[in-house]
Amino acid sequence: MARKDPLKAHRDKRDVGRTPGPEGEGGGAGREGPIFVIHKHQARTLHYDFRIEVDGVLKSWAVPKGPSTDPRDRRLAVPTEDHPMDYAAFEGVIPEGSYGAGAVIVWDTGRYRNLKRDGAGREVPMAKALEDGHVEIGLQGRKLHGGYALIRTGKPEDRRWLLVKKRDEGADARRNPTKTEPRSALSGRTIEEVAAEGPARGREDQEGNEEETYAR
Repeated sequence: MARKDPLKAHRDKRDVGRTPGPEGEGGGAGREGPIFVIHKHQARTLHYDFRIEVDGVLKSWAVPKGPSTDPRDRRLAVPTEDHPMDYAAFEGVIPEGSYGAGAVIVWDTGRYRNLKRDGAGREVPMAKALEDGHVEIGLQGRKLHGGYALIRTGKPEDRRWLLVKKRDEGADARRNPTKTEPRSALSGRTIEEVAAEGPARGREDQEGNEEETYAR
């Protein structure tokens, strides 16, 4: 039986001849642990793409309001299709007429640890946690630190998750990082500065078709 291609949905939405971008063939986590990346994406509406490395691809959610450091906040997170690992460093402008047209920056990035444990204290594999609809990770980013939970709120077909900050040393109800720290964690540019530079030829973001409003 042929192995299912986890990036098929991503590739199917891209016009390689018009704006070829990172194809990616997957890849494993380095010795320092798997990565996470949060893209700030000015498409039809501004949102944040929360991505974590799992089994050689970037599992992705569109978070309209972005991540919070206040454990009282419950941020909607809509699953989108898997992205290739080499997409983690993408910044640029997706051309008009392409799916997800608009500017993109890497708002935060770093490593993460799997915090999910079963009743016996054993680590729950990320694939199993995703299937069960309850992921717990510890972020070691440039802006975000500490535990976060991704929780599915209904049946798998409902495609509605919540992103919640855990109560730990990284929690801070007074902090509003999406407002006070708007610049790219990689280049130091704002999303407005990237937008002013115009389309990045050969790069294209493709968000899932579940919530098209986030992409157009």
